[in-house]
Amino acid sequence: MEKFKAYRVFNDNDRIAGRLVELGPEDLSAGEVVFRTAYASVNYKDALAATGSGGKIIRKYPLVPGIDAAGTVTTSADARFKPGDEVICTSYDFGVSHDGGYAESCRVPAGWVVPLPKGLNLLEAMTLGVAGYTAGLALDLLQLNGLQPGNGKVLVNGATGGVATLAIDMLARLGYEVVAVTGKEAEREFLKSLGAAEVLSRQKLDMGSRPLEKPQWAAAFDSVGGEHLAWLTRTMQPGGLIASFGNAGGIEFKTTVLPFILRGVRLIGVDSGYTPMPVRRRIWDRLAGELKPRHLAAIGSVITLADLPAYFQRMLDGKIRGRAVVRM
Repeated sequence: MEKFKAYRVFNDNDRIAGRLVELGPEDLSAGEVVFRTAYASVNYKDALAATGSGGKIIRKYPLVPGIDAAGTVTTSADARFKPGDEVICTSYDFGVSHDGGYAESCRVPAGWVVPLPKGLNLLEAMTLGVAGYTAGLALDLLQLNGLQPGNGKVLVNGATGGVATLAIDMLARLGYEVVAVTGKEAEREFLKSLGAAEVLSRQKLDMGSRPLEKPQWAAAFDSVGGEHLAWLTRTMQPGGLIASFGNAGGIEFKTTVLPFILRGVRLIGVDSGYTPMPVRRRIWDRLAGELKPRHLAAIGSVITLADLPAYFQRMLDGKIRGRAVVRM
C-alpha cells in the first residue's frame, strides 16, 4: 500500500498537538482488518484527546485520534470479512490507545468491526457514529425498562450536542413528546425542526432545592451531569427513567435517595465504549431501521482532515451543533 494522509497527535515535552502527516501501513497499530476510510466523525472526546484538554484520553503517542470510522475492507486475515465489505468501527480503544479514524487507511482488530447494515450508507453511518450509537443504545435501554410514547414527556438535555440532536430525531420519529433543553436560544427552530415539541432555555430553568419537585418527565436523556442530573432526579414522574451518558456539566452530582425510594426513579448508565458485539450489532441494525433519524442531512456537516484543528476549537468553545463528518 502506498503512503496515505492522516491527522496524528504528538506529545512534544508535554505539549499535545496534532498535524497532518503521511503514513505507511507499517505505522499503524496492529489488527486483522484493514479498510480504506471513507468517513470518520468528530466527537467531543476527539477534541479533548487531540488538544490535550481532557487529561490523559490518548494513552500513547504518537497516535491517530478519531474514535469512529467507516470504510471499505482492503485486506483481512479474518474470514468474517473480505475485500469490498463496507464496515464500521467505533469505540473500544480505537483512537485512544490504538490508531483511530483520522487516516485514509485504518487497521483494527476484527473483533471491533461491524458490517455496515442494510439501510445505511457510509456517510449516514458516520453522521451517526459513536453519538448515534450512544443515542440508540440509550433509547434501547429505556425501552427495555418500559418506556413507551404514552408514558409522558421525554426531556433531552444539552440538546444541540451530537448525541442529543440524534436522540431528539429518533424519539420524535417513534412518537415521543420531546422536550429539548439548551443554552443556545438561537437554535430553538433547529431543534423544533428535528421534532422537539417544546424547547426550554437552560438559563431560565427553575431547578428548585427540595428533595422532590413537581414530577414532569417520563424519561430523560442526560449528557450534562452535575447539577442538571441532580435536578432531573428530583423532577421525574413515578417510575421515571434517566439515561446518563455525559459529563459536560461536571462528573459529580448531589441528590438524595428519595426520588429512588419514593418515586421509583431509575438512573441508567450508558456505556457505548465496550458494548458486547451481539448488542452492538443489534443496535446498529435498529439505527438502520426504525431508529434511523429523518434529518441526518440537517444534523451533519462535512469537513476535511485539514479542517480538524479549527473544528476542535469550535467544539471546545461550545460553538457547534449536531455532527461533523470528516470526508477522506
